[in-house]
Amino acid sequence: MRLEALTVALRPRSAWEAAELGMALVRRHAGAIWKPWLLTSLPLLVALNAVGWALDLLWLAGLLMWWLKPWFDRIPLFVLSRAVFGETPDTRQTVRAALRWGARWWLPYLTWRRLGPARSLYLPVDLLEGGSGSEARHRRGALGAPVYGVGSLLTLTCVHFEIVIVLGALLGALMFVPFDYLPDTFKALFEAVAAQPQWFDATLNGLAWLATALIEPFYVGAGFGLYLNRRTEIEGWDIEIVFRRLRARLTAAAAPLLLVLCAMVGFAPDAAAQAADASSAAQAQAAAAVEEEAAGDETVGEAAAEAAAEETASDEESAPPYAPIRDYVDDSRKSRRLPSTLGEVFGEDRRDDRALREAVAKAMQDPTVSPKRTQTVWKPKAERKDQEKERKPSSLEMFDGLGGNLAAVVQWLLWGVVAAIAIALLWSASRWLGWFRGGEEEEPSPGEVRVGAAAEPEPLPDDIPTAIRRLWRAGRARDALALMYRAAVESMAQRADIVLVPGATEAQCLRASRKLALADDREAFARAVRTWQYAAYADVLPDDEEFDDLVGLLGRRFGWTA
Repeated sequence: MRLEALTVALRPRSAWEAAELGMALVRRHAGAIWKPWLLTSLPLLVALNAVGWALDLLWLAGLLMWWLKPWFDRIPLFVLSRAVFGETPDTRQTVRAALRWGARWWLPYLTWRRLGPARSLYLPVDLLEGGSGSEARHRRGALGAPVYGVGSLLTLTCVHFEIVIVLGALLGALMFVPFDYLPDTFKALFEAVAAQPQWFDATLNGLAWLATALIEPFYVGAGFGLYLNRRTEIEGWDIEIVFRRLRARLTAAAAPLLLVLCAMVGFAPDAAAQAADASSAAQAQAAAAVEEEAAGDETVGEAAAEAAAEETASDEESAPPYAPIRDYVDDSRKSRRLPSTLGEVFGEDRRDDRALREAVAKAMQDPTVSPKRTQTVWKPKAERKDQEKERKPSSLEMFDGLGGNLAAVVQWLLWGVVAAIAIALLWSASRWLGWFRGGEEEEPSPGEVRVGAAAEPEPLPDDIPTAIRRLWRAGRARDALALMYRAAVESMAQRADIVLVPGATEAQCLRASRKLALADDREAFARAVRTWQYAAYADVLPDDEEFDDLVGLLGRRFGWTA
């Protein structure tokens, strides 16, 4: 993992700030996320709805699309996990990875972990780290335990956003309906919900897919932000990045020094060779020290920084700005002095380490590095009161008497309310005292219960249209419509070769009428059911011409004797 290639500024954040960081990453790489999302999910939506339409199980298609959410969640996670290191994958790479990446985790996240409230947080742990068994379980506990509540609340929030989008799309369509047509539109919508035709189920599936496509990438991105923040808190990524950049800067600064020493070979051949060796050894020791500091903990880094600061301060007080370096040769040769070139190469940066000291001090102020804890100590009540009196300013003593007087007034007012309630209860005792004495009037006993067998429905007349019209002309409109509805239901059940349950509702009868082979028969039966519902529930009767036309249509479609 190349931490120096990160494109985000890592620092300890709160859980909600980390979630916002993940959503910002989704907005930055929106094209790389939503293109493969649409290419992967839209064909599957069309295929499942086509199969559901053919099998009359469109609700199952919508349920499967909702259940496959973790399978689609891998797409934004794949893009973000690469883009955060500066390697944003293209659409072809993402689609190819969606077919096989993380295959061993498909079964857990599509079965027992499907309804997990912190799925967006645990998905990066499993798919990006590649642990298994107890190792993955302990890793999920270490990363997810402190922010499990935030992950669960994030899931609940995103679910509510999806519901709002679906309902808002349905109700937003009614904004374009003229006001005069709203009652009829609401009736038609109510009938569609009750009857659940296939076009209505397909529309709901499409709206649910649209809501998922809009919200789910942000949900995954927020979980990825929580994952990055927890890795930063536990493993100190921000500190490690600082040390890696420091090592790169020191390595780059040592190269010019080596070139200068090599150029001095012509002036001091014997000393230059040994100086070059000494420079190489010093460079290796400096690199090893930097690596050791990067691998150590923050306390060692702070101590090293303080020691370096003290040593630099003492050098500044005791030596000139560019003190010469003494170069020692072998015992057989005479020692000589060479002028220092460190000042020419590094300048003031050679001893100005304030930036490093400030960075280490800022890192040590982080609560995760030097945590604080609150300790509760029990003390005697008298001692605690004495301490509180000592801490209380003398200027507030004048309010003690005012508070006591106010408390006394409130106490007397409360006692007055209690007295008023007691007087009211005594005044109305004649009304409620009889309830406790059993003096309330007893209700008259019900009359005799008649037990008898339920009456069997009367058989349909031989000439159904004539009987219906006779009741209509006699002024018994509801009886005529009831006879028409009962005859239509029995004729439909006989022609569709089905058996309806006793007390079947209008919606169940409409769903059963889908078994009719001819579309004209289904339309005629739906018209009869709608006319009966208007009369039974809304007290809206058809006119004579419309009623006569409906009876004639039903007689022709179902073969009633005219």
